Amino acid sequence: MTEFITGLSPDLGWGLILEIFLRFLLLSLLATGGALSLAPAMHKYLVVQKGLITDTQFIGSIALAQSAPGPNVLFVTVLGWQAAGFWGALAMTVGCLIPSAVLAVYAGRKIVSNPNSFWMRGLREGLAPIAIGLTFATAVVLLKPWITEWRVWLLTIASISVAYFTRLAPIYLIAVGAAIGAFGFLNP
Repeated sequence: MTEFITGLSPDLGWGLILEIFLRFLLLSLLATGGALSLAPAMHKYLVVQKGLITDTQFIGSIALAQSAPGPNVLFVTVLGWQAAGFWGALAMTVGCLIPSAVLAVYAGRKIVSNPNSFWMRGLREGLAPIAIGLTFATAVVLLKPWITEWRVWLLTIASISVAYFTRLAPIYLIAVGAAIGAFGFLNP
């Protein structure tokens, strides 16, 4: 009955929901390159430290959210749902959106008002390599469970090559990946 009224199971409390909210509030400030660049820190917190979800749930949540149309940040909501239900999804999503949205609006105004200043130029040029590095770290976290699986590496390298060297729409890569996975070609 308590679970129905509060929306939380007895082993998940409001303290955890508040902790999740605050953690993602702080992480959001580091989201250079988008929310996906925070996946390694999210993985460490949700899977390694708290044990709220498994590696498989983590990767599956990101894959599900990234294959759906909409903003990149959708995976945070799916992770929150997996970790702590409705309130976890709400806490993670709102926590992840508030600081980065406020910071983006503030920075956008500063860039428009003074686009050639030393600091704005430094931000633009200095954050690009950081965003690339954080995105690469996300790729490493997502590939880690399949580190010895040559078929996954082959598909990954083929996807990178097609995306880089052709103008093929990403939806085709997603469809091919879904078909390969559905038919079990990546299972050991």
